[in-house]
Amino acid sequence: MDVLLVDGYNIIGAWPELQRLKKEDLASARDLLIEKMAEYQAYTGYKVMVIFDAHMVPGIQATYKDYRVEVIYTKENETADELIERLAIELKGVRTQIHVATSDYAQQWAIFGQGALRKSARELLEEVKKVQKDISGKVSESNQKKRASKIPLSEEVAKIFENWRRGKGE
Repeated sequence: MDVLLVDGYNIIGAWPELQRLKKEDLASARDLLIEKMAEYQAYTGYKVMVIFDAHMVPGIQATYKDYRVEVIYTKENETADELIERLAIELKGVRTQIHVATSDYAQQWAIFGQGALRKSARELLEEVKKVQKDISGKVSESNQKKRASKIPLSEEVAKIFENWRRGKGE
């Protein structure tokens, strides 16, 4: 199993779309990141956990699922970096590969020491764009495919049947 630990505020600060949104509404930037990570998770099969520092959202530590993505706010006085390092140790196993998405250079070296792989914010953004493009392509392809009848019909007969199906009998 692949697990992706995402340093939430680091990614928000690095992706242009989220940076702009953060200036207007931080909660919306968080929500959009979570939505994008949900698409990424559904497409790649990775288990995605997005970690946010509690100092940006005062209160107690919280963990919840949003779009099947695990969202974690650290305890007060605990950084996302500290929690990510701890999770990298706890989750690592023979059948589990940990990936950490952050552009924090010191954090990247720390997670290397835990046996995790790193993805920079830029790399993750490119992967997310590719996932979105692939999904759009598949949706478009699916929409373009016409349902083929199991019985070959002329266009005129198919139109009559379609009208009957819609209750527009002749």
